[in-house]
Amino acid sequence: MQRVYDFLKATHTYYLATTDGDQPRVRPFGTIDMFEGKLYFQTGLVKDVAKQLAANPKFEICAFNGSEWIRVSGEAVLDERIEAQQHMLDENPGLQRMYKAGDGNTAVYWIKNGVAVISSFSADPVRIEF
Repeated sequence: MQRVYDFLKATHTYYLATTDGDQPRVRPFGTIDMFEGKLYFQTGLVKDVAKQLAANPKFEICAFNGSEWIRVSGEAVLDERIEAQQHMLDENPGLQRMYKAGDGNTAVYWIKNGVAVISSFSADPVRIEF
């Protein structure tokens, strides 16, 4: 899981895909955190992405670092604890101008049944389950 975290943190931007009914939806994200041995991402509860994850928690992430790409799939589990929200905000201080722990909008999700595949054109894919 550390390798997945390091890859996503280093790219600064990854793309999160959800479904909206039968329509895929993809958007850029930049928040990633490790807390209590789990990998987390963050959004706002008022955003469509939170509503889509509530309807169907399955998602995929994709990022490219210039020579390798990663695809991460799993299920997003909402963690409503203030401690998890605050940890995310502490690790991603740029969020603090828009979000506050316990504000009723900050949503942090941990990745359940995570599978990551790191690929390139010059090496065999690396599969990581977490």
